[in-house]
Amino acid sequence: VVAPPSPASPSSGAWLAAGSLIGRFTAPGGQLVVVALTVAGPTSPALAANAIQGRNLAKLYCARCHAIDKVSPSPLRIAPPFRDLHLMYPVETLEESLAEGIMTGHPTMPQFRFDPDQISDFILFLKSLE
Repeated sequence: VVAPPSPASPSSGAWLAAGSLIGRFTAPGGQLVVVALTVAGPTSPALAANAIQGRNLAKLYCARCHAIDKVSPSPLRIAPPFRDLHLMYPVETLEESLAEGIMTGHPTMPQFRFDPDQISDFILFLKSLE
């Protein structure tokens, strides 16, 4: 996180906070203009790499049944596309199930467990689809 501009320059500057670019600028007429731009997806190379690792896990364990991208239908009709999971519940609620082994879901879903690092990567990947 880059700090906001110092009080010595309150009318201009930009900073990054919680995935959003916030900028304050003085318009030619003297009006203060505040601009906010939300950054979608991971905001650092490390987070992007972790989301890619999460996608690799999804390819390996889930893609036979679930759509793991933003447009394709799921190969198994009863398996929800991963891009829609956040519409049903916060994807972070999957952390415990992924650690203990998901035993529910659709009838043909295999049981598996992820390590803590894998869980974090997988959740980051799911959030990248929102």
